[in-house]
Amino acid sequence: MAQIVKAYFDLAVFQLKIQFEKVIGYFSLIGDTPFYKSYQFNWVENLEVNWRTIRKELEAVLKYEDCLPNFEDISPDQYNLNKDNRWKAYLFYTYGLKAVKNCESCPETTRLIEKVPGMKTACFSILLPHKHIPEHYGPYKGVIRYHLGLIVPHPRENCRIRVGNDFGYWEEGKSLIFDDTFQHEVWNDTDGNRVVLFLDVVRPMYFPFSVINRLIIKLISYTRFIEDMVRNQRILDKRLENFHNSFIK
Repeated sequence: MAQIVKAYFDLAVFQLKIQFEKVIGYFSLIGDTPFYKSYQFNWVENLEVNWRTIRKELEAVLKYEDCLPNFEDISPDQYNLNKDNRWKAYLFYTYGLKAVKNCESCPETTRLIEKVPGMKTACFSILLPHKHIPEHYGPYKGVIRYHLGLIVPHPRENCRIRVGNDFGYWEEGKSLIFDDTFQHEVWNDTDGNRVVLFLDVVRPMYFPFSVINRLIIKLISYTRFIEDMVRNQRILDKRLENFHNSFIK
């Protein structure tokens, strides 16, 4: 009975999300475009100023790169995008739900991301050399996607993202902000890892649509999709047990 109720709840949230997405672009305070400018968000500067602090904690995590989960280990829906196991993640938050051990092991990064208004999802996103993520789109337009370049291999032109018909390129210490519900595609055609701080942040909207948007995001966090991701992360914590223990010591 509980499973049936849960299935109906998930379906209801999915339908509500679809209907609301039809108006999000009209009532967005930042417009409705593939890419956004850093100056549109007053919290970006604090992350860029402190990018080396974040990178220092990332470097400690990367010593355990072989233990890091693939994106599809956390979110099985990503399997079609990552069949070669060359896209890894170190998760901090999923739709507002905290990965406590990971956050405790990267306290400065956690402190900085928790200052971002409306931050809902956060991780280190690691693309291994010669990784291609095929065209896809994000699950909900009520959030925007933020990348802070932490490790960007050269040549720059060989490490890129296409959102809609536009291309973007990462730079260390600089931000890339986009709407991931546009079809997008990623390439790392270099011999090095590309690593970014990856955030999903609540889209600024006019009142009262901003309230409805936050409610839908909250409801999404109770769906089976997000609950499965959180459960998978707890299981995968064992892979990083040595890292977490070394931090405690």
